[in-house]
Amino acid sequence: MKRLGRIWTVIVYIFLYAPMVILFIGSFNDGKDLSEFEGFTFDNYADLFRNSHLLGLLLNSLILAVCAAALATVLGTLAALGIQAMRGKLRRTVMTLTNIPLVNPEIVTGVSLALLFVFIGRKMLNTENILGFTTLLIAHVTFCLPYVILSVMPKLRQLDPSLMDAAQDLGCTPVQAFFKVIIHEIMPGMISGAIMSFTMSLDDFVISYFVYGPDFVTLPVEIYNLTKKQLPPRIYALFTLLFFVILIVMIIMNVLQARDERKKQNRVFSH
Repeated sequence: MKRLGRIWTVIVYIFLYAPMVILFIGSFNDGKDLSEFEGFTFDNYADLFRNSHLLGLLLNSLILAVCAAALATVLGTLAALGIQAMRGKLRRTVMTLTNIPLVNPEIVTGVSLALLFVFIGRKMLNTENILGFTTLLIAHVTFCLPYVILSVMPKLRQLDPSLMDAAQDLGCTPVQAFFKVIIHEIMPGMISGAIMSFTMSLDDFVISYFVYGPDFVTLPVEIYNLTKKQLPPRIYALFTLLFFVILIVMIIMNVLQARDERKKQNRVFSH
């Protein structure tokens, strides 16, 4: 039975990563057809870094992802602190509302936000051209918030409530105790939430497609427009680089989580 389980696991991983292997090989293909490898070359990567249009779109996506992750981390941490202070039915209700965006179809979220922005633009700001960086940022922060809250909440539950009082007894003001004790203890959860928000924002297409404007286009939206015809080989190189960037980010997140677990185990053994 164990052998069968291992074989099935290998099959699943092959199914998951075979497309990326093909894409990786295609990024070094001298030809334009992925079904035929015509020779090894780095020209696709050189062509990518010479393409100022794609690099500009990548920069747009990175700027948006960093801003969305930063705002979502701050707002999500504050929200988690507020939820932690709640009790009983109110807390359960708020957590249920927090989980809804995670299971809500992205197309529903995207259309809803687009309708909201258009309504605000026409009725309150008296403009037809409201969609742009601001609407993209609001939308990305909206769907990133639950990931931050769910990353920080476990750290708050593990927090010893007497630490805040102990810090104040030792001379800290409430603000100093908050930043030196509370923030320090929940920092791994905040970092995990920030990294998750960054990755979710960087590759989001569905929601971005409904709330972007012509003045600020993200890379996933532009790639969708390119898929209407045969993709140039430099796009394969771009996909490969993005995959490895996300992979490195996820490895960093796992390392931080493992380090946090080791610290907690050391504390338990020391006591």
